[in-house]
Amino acid sequence: MLQVGVALLVVSVGLVAAYVQARRAQTQEATSRAMSVARTVASTPSVIDALVSATPNAAVQDYAEDVRRSTGTDFVVVMTPQGVRYSHPDPAQVGQTFLGHIRAAVRGGVVVEDYTGTLGPSRRVVVPVRADAGDVVGLVSVGIRRTALSRAVSEQLPGLLVAGAAAALLSGLGTGLVSRRTRRQTLGLGEEQLREMYEYYDAVLHAVTEGLLLVDQDGRLQLANDEAVRLLGLPEGSSGRPLHELGLSAGLTAALSDGERREDELHVTEARVLVLGTAPAMWEGRRLGTVATLRDRTDLEHLTGELDSARGVTEALRSQAHESANRIHTIVSLIELGHVDRALEFATDELAVTQQLTDDVVAADAEPALAALLVGKSAQASEQGIDLRIAPGAQWPTGAVPVRDVVTIVGNLIDNAFDAVTTGGPGTERRVDVDARVDEGGGALVLEVADSGPGLPEDTVDSVFRRGFSTKGEGRAGRRGIGLALVAQTIDRLGGSLEVTGPPGARFVVSLPLAVRSGTSDG
Repeated sequence: MLQVGVALLVVSVGLVAAYVQARRAQTQEATSRAMSVARTVASTPSVIDALVSATPNAAVQDYAEDVRRSTGTDFVVVMTPQGVRYSHPDPAQVGQTFLGHIRAAVRGGVVVEDYTGTLGPSRRVVVPVRADAGDVVGLVSVGIRRTALSRAVSEQLPGLLVAGAAAALLSGLGTGLVSRRTRRQTLGLGEEQLREMYEYYDAVLHAVTEGLLLVDQDGRLQLANDEAVRLLGLPEGSSGRPLHELGLSAGLTAALSDGERREDELHVTEARVLVLGTAPAMWEGRRLGTVATLRDRTDLEHLTGELDSARGVTEALRSQAHESANRIHTIVSLIELGHVDRALEFATDELAVTQQLTDDVVAADAEPALAALLVGKSAQASEQGIDLRIAPGAQWPTGAVPVRDVVTIVGNLIDNAFDAVTTGGPGTERRVDVDARVDEGGGALVLEVADSGPGLPEDTVDSVFRRGFSTKGEGRAGRRGIGLALVAQTIDRLGGSLEVTGPPGARFVVSLPLAVRSGTSDG
């Protein structure tokens, strides 16, 4: 109804404007016609001669009336400069003074005005009559009554009304069709319902703690809530742009645009570990695109790594406790059997073997968290039959790297080295070397972890650290899990570098600037 009302208002205003324009056009046309007739009469020789001789005669009256009738004007008045009429439609007015303004015409100008004279309101013009010498010897006034003009405009009014009615009808019909299509497009929802739906949905979208994205069929991001923008670091104005222009990793871009269904898939960005879930977005059997949810698992992944390390140490200590009990029973039995020397020799050998690695770690100038981690890894290595060697003189200044980052970098590198050396068959060498030191220039901390495993193929070295998801079936021995991706992410955050060499074996060299120790905390 509001649209129909607006359409009717526009049509009404148009009709009024058309009527006013018609009146103006009729007035202009009447003025032009009167002006032409007046100039023609003023230039007629018989009229000039009569005004020069100052002898009004019936010929001037007859001529003026013939012109009036032939041109459709209402009066043609010939007069002296003083306004004394020589002609008039009413013969009784001949010789009388002209009613109207003539001063400008007497001076040689032209008068155009609306004036009420003996015939009523009229549109009139007054022009001068000039003799051969150029002097003004008389005046000619031609006029058309206003009633005639109104009658001419009224004759156009029915056409205007018909045109207005047709315009109103077409406007109403068009408005109805547009309204019908709009309701169909909005599923029959009214403006209030649409507004409430938008407000509620927008509030829910920004309130959820998970990242939410909607990607259309063409791979363009159509929607991303606040959490998704934060987790992915999306730039402003991302909506409507293709995914490959948003700076996302190739793996994450492919996962969001291929349309496949995913559940709890891990992806690693430059700063976070994300859990991705995707599903097709469907509406009445028609696919709109892909809906994706994101959860931040960065802190959980770090804690999981620490828990795995602690669990490994616990299992190793349990095994060592069981093994120590067997050794103690052996020593006691040797003593009971009277082989004291043999018991002493056996105990001394075992003590030397088990204590050597611990002494190397404790003697090194290392971060306490790193020393504790290496002691635990030594127990785990002993249980798995791995020769874990700490380089003599290894040092890692206290506080150089946050404890959590120490666990992430060293723990994951050693775990991957353990996995690599245990993939070989019986009889293969199982050795892992660890070295930590300050470089010769004193500007960086260097950590090296080398193993005797099969090494990494050259064409997979870069992809290992960009891999953004974990496949349990491939196992950690293939270095395709999330551990190395976390290592690379942590090193990049600390401003360091990572190099990989081999085969044979694999050597990981981590370099971190000493500047990271300032302003760093374990929190």
